[in-house]
Amino acid sequence: MASIQSCLRESSRLENYSDTARLDAEILLCTAIEKDRAYLYTWPEKEISPEQLSRYQNFLTRREQGEPIAYITGYQEFWSLNLAVNPSTLIPRPETELLVELALELAGENKDKKTLLDLGTGTGAIALAIASERPQWQITALEKNPDALALAQSNQKTHKLDNVTLVLSDWFSALIEGEHRFDVIVANPPYIDKNDEHLSQGDVRFEPASALVAEQSGLDDLAHIVSVAPQFLKENGLLLVEHGYQQQQAVAELFKQHGYSDCFCKHDLAGQPRVSGGLVKPSKI
Repeated sequence: MASIQSCLRESSRLENYSDTARLDAEILLCTAIEKDRAYLYTWPEKEISPEQLSRYQNFLTRREQGEPIAYITGYQEFWSLNLAVNPSTLIPRPETELLVELALELAGENKDKKTLLDLGTGTGAIALAIASERPQWQITALEKNPDALALAQSNQKTHKLDNVTLVLSDWFSALIEGEHRFDVIVANPPYIDKNDEHLSQGDVRFEPASALVAEQSGLDDLAHIVSVAPQFLKENGLLLVEHGYQQQQAVAELFKQHGYSDCFCKHDLAGQPRVSGGLVKPSKI
């Protein structure tokens, strides 16, 4: 038998693999014994069962091998929503919350009814976060991976967000030009260059390359979205895209090339350029 206290001392196993070894161990132990972190501190001497210990040891081993915490536990928090995740999707990241903030801030007051399109929804993180804040909006979320779409549908059901419609679609392919128009389009597409050294490091190694990597130095999907979005935006509709910090100028040029107005780039909490946006001029409709 092992106590909670002795289990947490094993966080030392993770120190060479994680900058948050103690926190990682706490989260993994909570998952193994199905308790919250407060329980760990309230009952440090409490012994756990052999089955729970075995589960915890397995989790530690997987973390030592670099597997992301979210894939081990099966969950990741995003915008106060606890979302199920699995290796078919990217793990929602804090910097992507900037995309949610901007959509909410720039698309009007709470009372306004808007239509919003989320491209490549993955876990559903962006669409569901916005839906939770704007129940009067009608949100369409597209995803080309059937496994990821099923996961997003599960997350939608868990959080009872009925104002989201989830559709299997490779970017805009399921939409009909002239029939589908949106006030806002948001996207966090693949934008990493296939030769980027970070793809072989850390948590990213375990995430689907198809959701990370794009051709043309990571700009291929961004270029497609920026060029096609005007066909599906209402007059003065807003496009918001997340991109890499080094891609600000290239993305700005894409917006300019396709005739957007009032273009801008916003920085994330780390001070890096992260989300660019612009409005579709009436002449583009």
